[in-house]
Amino acid sequence: MSKLILVPTPIGNLRDITYRAVEILKGVDLILAEDTRQTGKLLSFYNIRTPIQSHHMFNEHRSVEAISSRILSGTTVALVSDAGTPGISDPGFLLVRKCIEKGIGVESLPGPTALIPALLNSGLPSDRFCFEGFLPPRKGRNKKLEVLAREPRTMVFYESPFRLIKTLDDLALFCGPDREASVSRELTKIHEETIRGSLSFLAEHFREKTPKGEIVIVVAGRKL
Repeated sequence: MSKLILVPTPIGNLRDITYRAVEILKGVDLILAEDTRQTGKLLSFYNIRTPIQSHHMFNEHRSVEAISSRILSGTTVALVSDAGTPGISDPGFLLVRKCIEKGIGVESLPGPTALIPALLNSGLPSDRFCFEGFLPPRKGRNKKLEVLAREPRTMVFYESPFRLIKTLDDLALFCGPDREASVSRELTKIHEETIRGSLSFLAEHFREKTPKGEIVIVVAGRKL
């Protein structure tokens, strides 16, 4: 029976993919990709010749109906993002919801996601944590930060290198400059690094050293 399969892809090192994921990408009828050029590099590396179609945040609202209908007609579809697990700060949720509404089977494979290695690398408590994705860039940002300042669990955020310093400054303002945190970048790649310290220290560090690559911020929860 045709279905939708969510397939995590490497966040940096192309070898960080499961045997099963490669087999599924070779065996499905169609691969939906956030950026076909980026996914094309992975498919070429593993000699995967499955047809590929774009599915990203700018067209997903328009395309979910057509894709779900195609699955109902007998096409088995794999959904991937540029890196990591589809639906985690990447397109995926809308299509999954539409498939469930139509009674289409949905299967999710385990695999890479940046938040877990960054959390473990931070040295902060990992028994209980919350993932907040990207903070609102403008509207609702301060209100969100006010709430998070009282959060007792370790917090994990994604951020762009271009907004990293502003976000660290904002977190220091609301959570306190001495709150423990870490910044991980380029996870699984050659220049991977994790810098640990207070929020104020991290902000100053990246003022002096321009950040590059994908960023994960981990912040200690409020002490009770």
